[in-house]
Amino acid sequence: MNPSPRIFVDADACPVKDEVYKVAQRYGLPVTVVANAFLMVPKHPLIERVMVDAGPDVADDWIADNAGAGDIVVTADIPLASRCLAVGAQPIGPTGRRFTVDSIGAALAGRGIGEHLRSMGETTRGPVPFQASDRSRFLSALDEAVHRARRGRA
Repeated sequence: MNPSPRIFVDADACPVKDEVYKVAQRYGLPVTVVANAFLMVPKHPLIERVMVDAGPDVADDWIADNAGAGDIVVTADIPLASRCLAVGAQPIGPTGRRFTVDSIGAALAGRGIGEHLRSMGETTRGPVPFQASDRSRFLSALDEAVHRARRGRA
């Protein structure tokens, strides 16, 4: 059981950072915001900014190396979500999508198919634009993840 889960944010292009800060402050949880470029974060003792070197997967590697059982990871990156699940962390997408051991295989497969199609020259549609309803789903999913982590059932 992790009595004080941490929240890690894969911050590059994350549209819900402000929501993470509010929830974390409400529950008194530390937040680590990881990016490969300078980002403004609120000046608060619970919020830490980690700037990693530029490069593919550098921020992901840092998060995967530092997140542990019961921690919460906010990311849209499916391979990172898989790595976090492997150590018992709870990955949540910015739209409120909860990645689980049961769902990650299909998510990885879908991502792989998309990459294969694009490598063959096919045009695939990008992500759906972020909407207010996504923000609401995210807040609900984050709140549920905090409660799961506090109960020790990630």
